[in-house]
Amino acid sequence: MASEVLAQGGALSVPTVSGGGKVKLFLVALVIVAIAEAIGNVSIPMGAGKIVLLPLLWALLIGGALGLLSPRLPGPLRLTGAHQAAAASYLQPALLIFIAKLGLLVGGSLPKILASGWALVFQEFGHFFGTMVFGLPVALLLGIKREAIGATFSVGREPSLAIIGERYGMDSPEGRGVLAEYLTGTVFGAVFIALLAGLLASLNLFNPLALAMGAGVGSGSMMAAASGAIAAQQTPEVAKEVATFAAASNLVTTTIGTYFTLFLSLPFTIWAYGRLEPILGRNRRNPAAEVATGEAVKAPDHREAPIGFAETLVAWILIGAYGLIGNWLTYGVFPDRSVILGMGIILGTVVAGWLIYLLCGRKLPAVLWVSIIGMALTYPGTPYAAEVAALTGKLNFLALATPILAFAGLSVARDVPAFRRLGWRIVVVSFMANAGTFLGAALIAQFFLHPPL
Repeated sequence: MASEVLAQGGALSVPTVSGGGKVKLFLVALVIVAIAEAIGNVSIPMGAGKIVLLPLLWALLIGGALGLLSPRLPGPLRLTGAHQAAAASYLQPALLIFIAKLGLLVGGSLPKILASGWALVFQEFGHFFGTMVFGLPVALLLGIKREAIGATFSVGREPSLAIIGERYGMDSPEGRGVLAEYLTGTVFGAVFIALLAGLLASLNLFNPLALAMGAGVGSGSMMAAASGAIAAQQTPEVAKEVATFAAASNLVTTTIGTYFTLFLSLPFTIWAYGRLEPILGRNRRNPAAEVATGEAVKAPDHREAPIGFAETLVAWILIGAYGLIGNWLTYGVFPDRSVILGMGIILGTVVAGWLIYLLCGRKLPAVLWVSIIGMALTYPGTPYAAEVAALTGKLNFLALATPILAFAGLSVARDVPAFRRLGWRIVVVSFMANAGTFLGAALIAQFFLHPPL
């Protein structure tokens, strides 16, 4: 049974779940993955284009619905806040398996990535400035004031919360803005970016590789959702290239993102706000300020229950097994000896990257080390690179993304109460910022891949 433990001084510590509760959580996640993969891909026509709902999106939606409806469900299906916190703590293990698969894809395609030249380099400016270019004017036209700075200088993940919190404080207008962006991205980000990416891919206006680079927004779940929606509409060979370029872009965004947003994106957004607000925001009422006058909206407590290495290893094995199930149900690849060996290589890559991460004092993100090892294993010239690529290539990267979104969906309900107290206008701005980081990078990549004559 889930329980909350009191820390010293009487303050509530991180909610914890017993061993039985964790077994229940993984069983629920297994059922969600199986249902999502059984539903499969569903296409919805949208004029000249279409929206493709993938198993990973079904997993996110089912998990989120289950979390929201838990108070009304019978005991065996009910998930407490402690269960939701535990689901969040397993997101990192799930994400690393996906990152390892992408690293193994990238290694064999590094010559092609390097051949893309300036496209991969300059598209990063689209990621870091697109949020402001697309979001800030809309925010000012809707009457939002300095909240717009926090909501549009980045996609608002954890590093952005830290940057704004240190500079302005989370009770400031800028703090409310970055919180709105963070909550919107957490609750709706993966669904929104997947629908947008899928629709654009179906219109054939962009090179799929340009859209793939746009998918590398710096969020693992959003990258998985966006690249999956793009890849689902391509041939198998192009789909692999989409995953490869999305992974490369996301790795660059993740590694330099904090410094870029701190020293370039935030100062530029502050400057742009000073220039545009007197023009676009003059005499407009600030609806976002109403949040400050009512019940305070504080950043949700996203401390995660610590899990040891042994438990993490078990989680990797179970999540890997879920990937094998999805690979069988959706892509028809029975988990025979070679497929299981391929999964073993992926899990070995994860473990090796995690150990290096620990040995280096956690100073660089684990995704970096896992990606580097994966790329090294399949880089042309590495011994047995072709054999490793063949074995791991039997596992579709989309099947490994579904468990990520299942755990993300199970954890998202804890953010909904704070999300409901935010004004709808600032949520619209957050959507524009998310669209901006994707479109900005895709437009720049498209220019370099297909320069005008």
